[in-house]
Amino acid sequence: MLRLVVFVAALAAAAAAWFVLRPAEDARLAACGGGSTMGGGAIGGAFALEAPDGSTVTDADLFDRLTLVYFGYTLCPDFCPLDAAIMADAVDLLAERGIAARAVFVTIDPERDTPERLGAFAAFFHPEMLALGGAPEQVAQAARAFRVYHARVDDDPEFYLMDHSTFTYLVAPGGAFLDFFRHGTAPEVIADRVACFAAALDAPAI
Repeated sequence: MLRLVVFVAALAAAAAAWFVLRPAEDARLAACGGGSTMGGGAIGGAFALEAPDGSTVTDADLFDRLTLVYFGYTLCPDFCPLDAAIMADAVDLLAERGIAARAVFVTIDPERDTPERLGAFAAFFHPEMLALGGAPEQVAQAARAFRVYHARVDDDPEFYLMDHSTFTYLVAPGGAFLDFFRHGTAPEVIADRVACFAAALDAPAI
């Protein structure tokens, strides 16, 4: 729990430091909020994951538009389904404004989250949501890139729970981290913030 509290505090501090860390020419981005570092390290980086259809998806492939990214697991009993639904609603609200955005769910439980399970989970929430998994080392690399806290709670081989951070990350076209949203943030709030960044970046429209 202490590690998670420290993680939250560091991420919030990085977001508050945005105005100092961004150069003056990025004033429009700064006006939207957000931050590019956490605890002295950048958020984001290279990774390669597997889509439900078996194809490999890299960070270069994924971030061709504004993207909401959440790390969780399909057997999560509470946080993950709610935040997945919120991402889906936010993407639809943005589509109504003509803003292209993608929702991505990355598993932190590759041992149980098979491609079939991930595909069904994503399709339940949104027809265009992308769920990604892969081998444990692939998932670990993606989690490290986004500084995601996750840990198995017990040793039950089948019915264990995962403790994990519950942030939704906003990533720009090209892969730069822009902002994060806490668990349960209303989709309208997320859509408004993403729309601000879309205008500042002149992001792709639908």
